Amino acid sequence: MNVNFAERAHNHNWKLDPIVRSLLDTDFYKLLMLQFIWKNFPKIHVTSEVTNRTVSVRLSEHIATAMLVDQMEHVRGLRFRRSEIIWLAGNTFYGTRSIFEPAFLEWLERDFRLSDYKVTEHNGQIVVRFEGLWTEVTMWEVYGLALVSEMKTRAALSTLSELELDVLYAQAKTKLWEKMERLRAVPEVRISEFGTRRRHSFLWQEYVVEVMRMALGPSLSGTSNTFLAYKHDLEAMGTNAHELPMAMAALARDDEELHASQYRVLELWQKSYGGELLIMLPDTFGTTQFLAGAPDWVADWTGQRCDSKDPFVAGDEYVAWLTERGRDAKKKRLIASDGLDVGDILRLHDYFHGRIRFSAGWGTLLTNDFRGCHPRGETALEPISLVCKLMTVEGRPAVKLSDNARKSTGPAEEIERYRRVFGSVAVEGALVTV
Repeated sequence: MNVNFAERAHNHNWKLDPIVRSLLDTDFYKLLMLQFIWKNFPKIHVTSEVTNRTVSVRLSEHIATAMLVDQMEHVRGLRFRRSEIIWLAGNTFYGTRSIFEPAFLEWLERDFRLSDYKVTEHNGQIVVRFEGLWTEVTMWEVYGLALVSEMKTRAALSTLSELELDVLYAQAKTKLWEKMERLRAVPEVRISEFGTRRRHSFLWQEYVVEVMRMALGPSLSGTSNTFLAYKHDLEAMGTNAHELPMAMAALARDDEELHASQYRVLELWQKSYGGELLIMLPDTFGTTQFLAGAPDWVADWTGQRCDSKDPFVAGDEYVAWLTERGRDAKKKRLIASDGLDVGDILRLHDYFHGRIRFSAGWGTLLTNDFRGCHPRGETALEPISLVCKLMTVEGRPAVKLSDNARKSTGPAEEIERYRRVFGSVAVEGALVTV
């Protein structure tokens, strides 16, 4: 990929360079979840919100809301292209053909629209709120995060000369290659690129993916970015996220139904998907309580993604749980994905190798690691912790407890109720950096 990043960044106001160029420019799991929502919850209304957990960075002082709205209106004007629909219909994902139903793809091409939104400023932060049918709101998550993240990047780049931009990208390329060299020394490692939502820019993410493909060969399992998978003939990676159990919980009519909702969502999911897509994400309301109360059939799922818990602890807990349930952990998959960098990936691979099929979902510190690269030594290009979470479902508050209490979301009184119902203990984990 021969991109002059310095020249391109210097001229970033080109209409030629919208931040989101295709509705496929999203994580693959959003499409799987969209089909699930379209099939099971087509009339449910929700709200969600993009917020910045790194409150020390006052985004409203760097990003002009009018420019952000211009980019969001561009995204709202996009439609799925016929060639993209054909690819989704005919491609094999996770070894399965026709994973997307013809009726869903017809709806996606003909009727899919993004919901209304509102951009406001509050305490120095930009807040983007989405409201509408769940099928119209859910896809905003990754688009919204990528837009805000790259708007922050463009603001920082606009203060640099073209020569300084040359230096910046030379240092970033060197840093990226040094990471690749460390990984090349361990060919058994398996990595998926997960960096869309908090990327430095689309162009840099594409460059990173191409470098990984060249440097790592079969160690690169694929990319979560559906557009890059489509464009570069890579495996599209991803399964599901916290949004589903959060919504199911919010719809529960009483405490008993609330507790059961974390397993009910798995029952519904496996009616649509199977095999490698049966990856559970048990930390929405606490991993330990989830595993303790899980029906036996949950142990037949293909694997687990650990997000907010220390992955060494979460992996050991999962292996022990599988063994207690009479399942062979070596046949299962463990995916770590929270704030990983190359050192973490290599340590985790070494720790779990031969015990379980370990793979890493490498995100922000792959596609947005410009720490120490700024030619003036500034921190303006360092990544921040942007999130987009469900706020309400049919007017009821949506809650996430997490294994790290710093990541809990929802009204305080509802968080306390959920902790009582699920029996989750508030554990303050590592500081949230990305």
